[in-house]
Amino acid sequence: MMKTATIQRERPERPRDELRVLPEQDVDPGAADEHWSAELRESARSVDDLVRLGHLTQRDAETLRPVTESFQMLVSRYYLSLIDWEDPDCPIRLQAIPHSSEAQLRPYELLDPIGDQAHSPRPGLVHRYRDRVLFFPTFRCPMFCRYCFRKATLNGPPIRLREQRQGALEYIAEHPEIEEVILTGGDPLMLSNSRLSGLLDDLWDISHIRRVRLHSRFLVTLPQRVDSALVATLTRRGPVRLVTHFNHPRELTTEAFSAIAALTEGGVDLANQAVLLRTVNDRPSVLAELFSRLESVGVQPYYLHHLDAAPGTNHFRVSVQSGLRIYREACRLMKVERLPRYVLDLPGGGGKVPLDGSAVRLTNTDDVYEITSPVDGRIIEWRDPMSIRG
Repeated sequence: MMKTATIQRERPERPRDELRVLPEQDVDPGAADEHWSAELRESARSVDDLVRLGHLTQRDAETLRPVTESFQMLVSRYYLSLIDWEDPDCPIRLQAIPHSSEAQLRPYELLDPIGDQAHSPRPGLVHRYRDRVLFFPTFRCPMFCRYCFRKATLNGPPIRLREQRQGALEYIAEHPEIEEVILTGGDPLMLSNSRLSGLLDDLWDISHIRRVRLHSRFLVTLPQRVDSALVATLTRRGPVRLVTHFNHPRELTTEAFSAIAALTEGGVDLANQAVLLRTVNDRPSVLAELFSRLESVGVQPYYLHHLDAAPGTNHFRVSVQSGLRIYREACRLMKVERLPRYVLDLPGGGGKVPLDGSAVRLTNTDDVYEITSPVDGRIIEWRDPMSIRG
């Protein structure tokens, strides 16, 4: 049976007045004088805000309030302006606005769907692959995407970078096999330029670090974050790659293109990872347009992710077989030099595998796959959640 409930029973409850995101939690205090932080503080933080803005009715708010008590909400005014409020299936709306289906939990959904915790040697770090680590300076974002695989993390305690930073840096310094640090979260660009600059300096001071990568959705949800000061911060010491997260061509606005141009002209290498989402971008023509337009402005199509099994995301899910058909047709339509890889992150920390590669084999049982983990070579049996009833 499908469950309709919040997920608060699965972790310590918090006082009700803490469920709403407060401005001081969202923005690094050091960014108070940076123009983008003022725009972020004007974001919609609740369904009641959307009622006040005229986007939802009071009845809508009552329906969605239980969802936001489990999964927080934050949407910038900029991203709200991209929504067609007359279309309930608007691809921008579906990514940003809470949906009643989020309260319908499935048995296979996980609070930690890709197994970060199993590979976390220090608070704020994940060391899954030998030569690189994930470093989480924050779990806050400029928007809380409704399909996010870390959406449950927002209900946990915030990262205290000042307290975790030294231990994380010591671990990286003690492991010379680590050549790349990936700043993720959350969104590392939630840090002020000065704080981000200091963190980058600390990483570049470790002799065996060759590459730094940042994963950010600011270019999509609040591109005003990108200015000359940020570009200078990113490029001051060494080569930086910024991985963006555009999911639909309608996110490619004039403001987004300006941010992309500022970064590429400043020497930042850009790539894009998207998530395959039902009703949002599950058509070959949509994906082909998205990746072709991105490459035309210097953003490499990098990954197309199969949706992770995070709580309350089943309404976004497509089957692997449908996803492969969509991906292959999109590849035929794309006008790009390098095709993105369609990948699945294995539950339990098994790593990221291309779904159309030799590591994935469909067994004699419908929708059950044998997948070779790129982390340790184990053969993992994985069942497509779309075949699981309940």
